[in-house]
Amino acid sequence: MTQQAARASHAIRADTASERDDLLQRYHAVRSATDRLVARLTDEDMAAQVRTEASPTKWHLAHTTWFFETFILEAHEAGFAPFHEDFRVLFNSYYNSVGAQHPRERRGALTRPTSECVRGYRNATDQRVARLLSSCDDATFGNIGPVLEIGLQHEQQHQELILTDLKLLLSFNPLYPAYTDFDVTLPVPPPTRDVEFLTFEGGLVEIGHRGGAFAYDNESPRHKVWLEPFGFADRLVTNAEYQRFIDDDGYQRTGLWLSEGLAAVRANAWTAPAYWTERDGVSHEFTLAGLRPLDPCAPVCHISFYEADAYARWCAGRDEGVRLPTEAEWEHAAATSDAHDARSCVLDTPGAHPERDDPSIAESARGHPRQLLGACWQWTGSAYRPYPGYRPPAGALGEYNGKFMCNQHVLRGGSVATPPEHTRPTYRNFFHPDARWQFAGIRLARDAN
Repeated sequence: MTQQAARASHAIRADTASERDDLLQRYHAVRSATDRLVARLTDEDMAAQVRTEASPTKWHLAHTTWFFETFILEAHEAGFAPFHEDFRVLFNSYYNSVGAQHPRERRGALTRPTSECVRGYRNATDQRVARLLSSCDDATFGNIGPVLEIGLQHEQQHQELILTDLKLLLSFNPLYPAYTDFDVTLPVPPPTRDVEFLTFEGGLVEIGHRGGAFAYDNESPRHKVWLEPFGFADRLVTNAEYQRFIDDDGYQRTGLWLSEGLAAVRANAWTAPAYWTERDGVSHEFTLAGLRPLDPCAPVCHISFYEADAYARWCAGRDEGVRLPTEAEWEHAAATSDAHDARSCVLDTPGAHPERDDPSIAESARGHPRQLLGACWQWTGSAYRPYPGYRPPAGALGEYNGKFMCNQHVLRGGSVATPPEHTRPTYRNFFHPDARWQFAGIRLARDAN
């Protein structure tokens, strides 16, 4: 190769310069959003861990930074040297192909590095990523761009986890401290219209991401699915409706529960959704705004798949054929309907809890599903499995989704803690069936016949 050709191969074209600027602006926007989420927390808030599934905030900040250091800087930065050589183990979550990991249940024991050190790690990594994006040649930028986008989407997932993990942590404090300021005065409950089951004819339909914008590998390939005709609830199940299940001894009626679900109820002494408590004879619910009276009209949330399934079985005793929707039914209903949602996300508004179904929207949106996106994650009856023809990506990033396709159930729709970009209808969230610390609720379906 001549010197002139070599210089040309390392030049930055004008079109990629614009792409670099756009990507760098997005990088700083996502990272800044995370910083705003934790700005009001104390060092003590950021370091504690109360359960294995909920990591300390400080760990989230370090792990998301580790992702960029490991998959961007280490792979492409000339003369790469880690910020701290031990961080490779401390903040690796589950990437076996990268190396060893610190035990998840002992993340709360990491009093060192300090929160100040972790912030320094973030700042230094941000500066290095910015320099790399600005100076690398076009070929390197072409390799960096897709991985950096995955890293940003990954950080947005951790923004949601920061909120849900923090809520679990604060709920263990008998002072019931609030994370955010929020008006907890509840309006007079409006008349709640009975749930309406919207009819879908089914047939041979397509689900999965169409391409053209970012999606995770587990949302593809787009494929055909046969659906029998089904009914789809026009709104989420409310606290008041779930309370009737409780009052009817729902947690004690063994015939309503899957075997493992009943074992979880007994082992954990579940008698109500997570965060419900009695105070002076009044039902309260712990929220990110602290303890407040239970709103009977708000969607029930923080329940496991086992509870959602038992509730559906209880409803089926009164209305034969009622059940949880499959994920294909949920996506088809969402894709073929006009969604009517009063979106309130903790990331960009002071809202701290799923909002009740708005009566004015309910009346104007008759015949269309509401609360589809951004209220509560909605358990489906579908196991988390690969779509036909799915192949995980090569390399370490292939561990992101594919290896978890076992013993978990799919949730759809996003919650108040979910970044809006992650509430697309094809997004497949997944958790073990006993998980309750996420904002997970219930939408019912039923057989058409």
